[in-house]
Amino acid sequence: MMSNIKVEKDIVYDENNNLKLDVYQDPANANQQRRAIIDLHGGGWWQGDKSKDSDWASDFVNEGYIVFVVNYRLAPQYLFPTAIDDVVTAYNWIKNSNYQFDHQKIGAIGMSAGGNLAVELAIRKGIPIASWSGIIDLDHWINTHPQVVASKKDAPNPNTASTNIDQSGQDDPYYKWFVLNYVGDNEQLLQEASPVHRVTKDAGPMFLANSLNELVPTSGVLKLQATLTEQMVPSVAKLIEGNRHGKKYMDDALQPTLDFFDEYLK
Repeated sequence: MMSNIKVEKDIVYDENNNLKLDVYQDPANANQQRRAIIDLHGGGWWQGDKSKDSDWASDFVNEGYIVFVVNYRLAPQYLFPTAIDDVVTAYNWIKNSNYQFDHQKIGAIGMSAGGNLAVELAIRKGIPIASWSGIIDLDHWINTHPQVVASKKDAPNPNTASTNIDQSGQDDPYYKWFVLNYVGDNEQLLQEASPVHRVTKDAGPMFLANSLNELVPTSGVLKLQATLTEQMVPSVAKLIEGNRHGKKYMDDALQPTLDFFDEYLK
């Protein structure tokens, strides 16, 4: 289904911090039954912008959703948990907005750092989420890789479109760099920032995708799913052959993601 997509840009959801979101929808489909998706961009918590996710947002509008693509404050100027606080503020704003949709049927999706933030929304708000290449294994990975020297020399250009970012294969120096950048090299914050330590039975269902040999280690998906299982929280893990990161495996992960939301936002 192809929709007539209307985009409202730079809607302020947090006046104190001048934080904005974009709204994607098909006006002909505006009703109280449609579902909503919160779209959280990636970029290692230090770069990226809501404009990078227009492709994903359009895919969900074509499936009948209204989509809110959110900006949040970035490291190192703003360390953990600022970005999480921002997306929670955005969720509350969306939940209480006057847009036409079923306000009890809100999900979230994100890639890489956005996947991490989607997981955080599931933990804090109990909503179903999809995380593609989400950065989940923080403190354990850092503590077990002391030999890796943090470096961002292979970081993507901030102006690169998400679909053109090719973070194929492992790059432990860059992974270590942006994780530590997110917490300001603070060991206490590093542990607190690892979502696996804060999962409770009230967390929302999670769809967790990852390539088997990519930038983001699969250990995060495995640890998180084990913890979700212990807490009796439903989850789906899709481990994909190869070394593609995030939207690079769009063709393999989009339909299973849509099926997941059909089940948990029904």
